[in-house]
Amino acid sequence: MEVGQAIDLPDQEDQDPDHYQQGDEDPRASTHRWSQTVEVAERALIESIERLLPPSGGRVLIGPGDDAAVVWSGPLSCVSVDSVVEGVHFELGLHSPADIGHRALATALSDLAGMGVAASEAYVALILPPSLAEPAALELVAAMVELAGECDTTIAGGDISSGPALSISITVVGHLDADDRPVLRSGARPGDLVGVTGTLGGSAAGLEVLRGGAFDELATDSRTSLIERHLRPRPLLATGLALRLAGASAMLDVSDGLAADARRIAECSGVALRVDLARLPLDAGVTAVSGSGAPELAASGGDDYELLICATPARASDIEEAARTTGTSVTWIGAVEAGEGLLLL
Repeated sequence: MEVGQAIDLPDQEDQDPDHYQQGDEDPRASTHRWSQTVEVAERALIESIERLLPPSGGRVLIGPGDDAAVVWSGPLSCVSVDSVVEGVHFELGLHSPADIGHRALATALSDLAGMGVAASEAYVALILPPSLAEPAALELVAAMVELAGECDTTIAGGDISSGPALSISITVVGHLDADDRPVLRSGARPGDLVGVTGTLGGSAAGLEVLRGGAFDELATDSRTSLIERHLRPRPLLATGLALRLAGASAMLDVSDGLAADARRIAECSGVALRVDLARLPLDAGVTAVSGSGAPELAASGGDDYELLICATPARASDIEEAARTTGTSVTWIGAVEAGEGLLLL
């Protein structure tokens, strides 16, 4: 039986012992066997998933297999929870199970990157619909395992249940030494520069391409790059850590769109952020998809998972060098001022 396979349950009347004839099987026995069958199928899926996981290591002493993981924690731990739901954050017609698994873990890990914290563990809760067969579920998990390995993250446990739609909730944990502090959204001060890593707009443009837009002026290599940017975002964990050590005063990951995320820094820090749209670094191909609206798409599209940074001018060269050492760049796009809110120029 495939995990999540639909099973017809007896009507309520049929479950009442008073409504079956002598010689018939007690429906309670049938229901008990149904429950056992589901438990056996779920156990088989869990065992298949556990075979995909590498041995526990690092801070994880006891991983999947017991009621809870056992972990050596640091003096400080940073914990974040992120959820993705079918029909809200992804579409099964556009995203493969592997894409969904990768994106789910990448977006969760990106929250740690936004605080400048290296990841240690991830805990994954899956809700699987009847339409998702076991091979697809294993493909989804295998993509998570691959990304976790690339990010030095141990998938230390989780949960599986059934439901009407595919959803994934992931808890990620990073640890800090006693003298370390994460970079918060509330650290921006008037006079700071505002910068962003990498390029923007690629994920939103890639989604438009996936949905069937013709975009005749879009080169083939740009088309492929934009689609990859949407389907397989990369959490900038090493970059976030380097920027923290280089002296970033405020930082977060660009998940909901640069404009929305810049506004969050302004609100948390009690300042105003001024951002020049003309300075936004655009992914190759974004202009071919959006035309003159490319800067607006870059500011509002979301799912770029770059890092938005505030830093003093004295730290600017250190910030730029930290980004370069991790294979990316920083573009200065504005400044922090006294006041409140976000000003887009």
